[in-house]
Amino acid sequence: MTSVLFVCMGNICRSPTAEGVFRKLQRELAPELDLHIDSAGTHDYHLGEAPDRRARAAALTRGVDISEHRGRQVQAEDFLTFQYILAMDQDNLRDLKALRPTGATAELRLLLEYAAGVSSRDVPDPFYGGRQGFEQVLDLVEAGGRGLLEELQKKQ
Repeated sequence: MTSVLFVCMGNICRSPTAEGVFRKLQRELAPELDLHIDSAGTHDYHLGEAPDRRARAAALTRGVDISEHRGRQVQAEDFLTFQYILAMDQDNLRDLKALRPTGATAELRLLLEYAAGVSSRDVPDPFYGGRQGFEQVLDLVEAGGRGLLEELQKKQ
């Protein structure tokens, strides 16, 4: 089984959206892959909270239901449990590198490193913006998710 953890700051917007979109893509495009998929935040701001209502609404318009998710913070064991830990932006990648325990085996990268044709490497935080920001997050995490699935299929 391959395990993937998506990470943003609070785990209520970008990373649960990436988790939900990636689950949908895997079901539709690569059902043969045996994956464990989760998401977490680098900070403890929203532990136990549902995703932002705007993130839930935007995701639902694309057939992705993230309403059951509850925010959690990255734990030391995640670096040993997950093979891929994918940050939404440079700041969270830097935080993950600082949190990474000695002997950790997870590969730390940016999700958008897998997104062909996307010039940005950061998925912008939509929290303080409007609806368009959540739509942009969906577009970007879908591009990254598609590229990641292709990579995982090649390794199978």
